[in-house]
Amino acid sequence: MTNETLIESNTLFIINEFKKCSQQQYSGELKITSSQGNKWTFYYQLGQLVWATGGTHPARRWRRNIAKNCPQIDIAQVELTSEDLLIDYWDYQLLEKLYKKQQIQREQIKAIVDNTIAELLFDLVQQANSTSLSCDGLRLAKGQQQVRLEAPISSTCVSIALKQMQDSWQKWSEAGLGSFSPNLGVVLRKPEQLQRQVSPAVYKNFAKFINGKYSLWDLAVKMKQSVLPVTRSLLPYIHQGITELIEVPDLPLPRTKVKHNYNFTQPRTKNAPLIACVDDSPQVCKMLEMIIGSNGLRFINIQDPVQALPILIQSQPDLIFLDLMMPVVNGYELCAQLRRSSVFANTPLVILTGSDGLFDRVRSKVYGATDFITKPVETDKVMGIVDKYLQTDSRVNHTYNLALSY
Repeated sequence: MTNETLIESNTLFIINEFKKCSQQQYSGELKITSSQGNKWTFYYQLGQLVWATGGTHPARRWRRNIAKNCPQIDIAQVELTSEDLLIDYWDYQLLEKLYKKQQIQREQIKAIVDNTIAELLFDLVQQANSTSLSCDGLRLAKGQQQVRLEAPISSTCVSIALKQMQDSWQKWSEAGLGSFSPNLGVVLRKPEQLQRQVSPAVYKNFAKFINGKYSLWDLAVKMKQSVLPVTRSLLPYIHQGITELIEVPDLPLPRTKVKHNYNFTQPRTKNAPLIACVDDSPQVCKMLEMIIGSNGLRFINIQDPVQALPILIQSQPDLIFLDLMMPVVNGYELCAQLRRSSVFANTPLVILTGSDGLFDRVRSKVYGATDFITKPVETDKVMGIVDKYLQTDSRVNHTYNLALSY
């Protein structure tokens, strides 16, 4: 299969999947994943697109769309709670909160929804140039829960969105920009050469914006143009090596500070992994703290399961131990809640229990647990799990470990 045939096949695949969801009046998620690990999620309500998430720079995209369409909003004052981060469509949740507080109008949300969907569709079709795509929409894995936006404020016609996607990609390709992603940033490499070619006013703009801090999407908003003419105007300078396209990181999310009482063991080694334990037993938490801390790792214990979610989101540990039997929220429920968030999609979640029954083991797997260890807590059990999933050999205090075994 030639590269051209691959592109056509992937693009046709994308269009057919979107149309299928529309024709069947689908409500739920259309998840698309590339062979390189990139992910996009498009949300449908009765066959209409109502939101999209994923891609390269979700926080940049949200901030950019707010700045463009809602100049009255002070982004620095927008608060994202820790609980909001448990869902992939946190950005849509923020729009809903602003709307309920009457800080944003329905027309502004409509513009943001349309822009967000258009950007992610463009990103998707560009990815079709270099990678294969797989889809998980109408077909759900056993036990997988479908996410729906029950009362979306705005929607986008699928056929119109797909037509705009094809037109935008065609113009982008014809301009010789097919290999350039709008998610890339631009940096000035040869200022002296540029100064000789342009007027002082133009050079001043270059020095102000072409500094590697903004993506091409960002530059287009700042210059109040669409991304195509902005990128096309930079093309001669890119070819001359005066400017260079570079990858830029995503911007930080707006979020609130979570203040809770919990114990945190400082790291004994630089960049040591962080291990968390959610258990209402002070004795178990203390023993785990001794074991983890003595092996040079950071440790955080949370004895109130109700407070666990926001603390875990804020600290983002590398591995989490969850007690099975706790008041109000048990280990199964907490495990399922964590797995519903992309933040903890790959975090090892290990169930702690006093029972070694087969039923508990099977049920733990169903709820998304990675592994299962029985109490009493012992050094070899705990560090065996840590070494297994973090592939670390951080045991720096072997004398202390020996003392624990007596």
